[in-house]
Amino acid sequence: MSTDRTNEPLLVVRDLVKKFPYGSQGLLGKPEGYLHAVDGVSFELERGQSLGLVGESGCGKSTTARCVIGLHPASSGSIKIDGQEMVGAPSSEWYAMRRRMQMIFQDPYASLNPRQTVGTILEEPLKLHTDKKPRDRRLKTLELLDAVGLNPRHINRYPHEFSGGQRQRVGIARALALEPEMIICDEPVSALDVSIQAQVLNLLKDLQQRYELAYLFIAHDLAVVRHLCTRIAVMYLGRVAEIADRDELYTRPQHPYTRALLSAIPLPDPVAERERQRIVLTGDVPSPTHPPSGCTFHPRCQEMAGEVELSCTTVVPQLEPVEGSTSCRTACHLRARESAQAHGNATGAPAG
Repeated sequence: MSTDRTNEPLLVVRDLVKKFPYGSQGLLGKPEGYLHAVDGVSFELERGQSLGLVGESGCGKSTTARCVIGLHPASSGSIKIDGQEMVGAPSSEWYAMRRRMQMIFQDPYASLNPRQTVGTILEEPLKLHTDKKPRDRRLKTLELLDAVGLNPRHINRYPHEFSGGQRQRVGIARALALEPEMIICDEPVSALDVSIQAQVLNLLKDLQQRYELAYLFIAHDLAVVRHLCTRIAVMYLGRVAEIADRDELYTRPQHPYTRALLSAIPLPDPVAERERQRIVLTGDVPSPTHPPSGCTFHPRCQEMAGEVELSCTTVVPQLEPVEGSTSCRTACHLRARESAQAHGNATGAPAG
């Protein structure tokens, strides 16, 4: 791994946009429109930090991650890794960057070649990106299997001979092969049993401490994200609705959508579970091909009313710092108005 440690974030994403064309019209094949999968996403990832991306299915979490690692070319915006701009970069630069960031996929079986043994799968990145000799590659493969809790004697087994949790450990070992600085985890435990989920999450946490890894962790389970991540970004319909440190997000959520998500988490205390008030969102998630104007959450927001209603339906909210918070930024006109009022009261100036 790189020994260079600076004060700059490892990953900086600014105004990332990814649109997919759909349909076609006329002889020239002009698309009917565009699906806005990612629409102006911004965040930072520090070295050794875990950033969680959460939200409902279809909100753009996985597309964001695939843009970051180069599997999808970004439509516009900026992706900087250690200060190096990767949007529009040639394939040779992306190839060199593969040693510094890797990905763990959601389906542990579909992401492994069923015709190759585990040993061959783990040796492949070493063949492509290093000049290690066959014997050294074999020794490295054995070390990787041991690091993720698999028996090195199973090096000649095929993926179908392993359980789902073991296959995901193979995927984790493959991601570690090149000693990257950052690993993108695309819902790595959602396809596993609950008991196995805990084992894999603990493994990821141990590996992060051992190898000083940065994780971009994608999930829809907020309880899983709370266990692993130090900072969390909540996405809704291709945009970041709120981003904050873990403890502040769970104790003082600001965005109405974040509050609704947290209210859906079951509590282990049956008395508290019966007494608390759930926030039930009405309506369906809007189509990303025709997103609502203004705040995309406004058709389902229960707090939108009065003087802020016009802004909510016409003006896209930007991520703004929350008054009294050191880590939280939220894209909500209501919270922005409250922060402005609090600032005006503190300074004696009228809140406009």
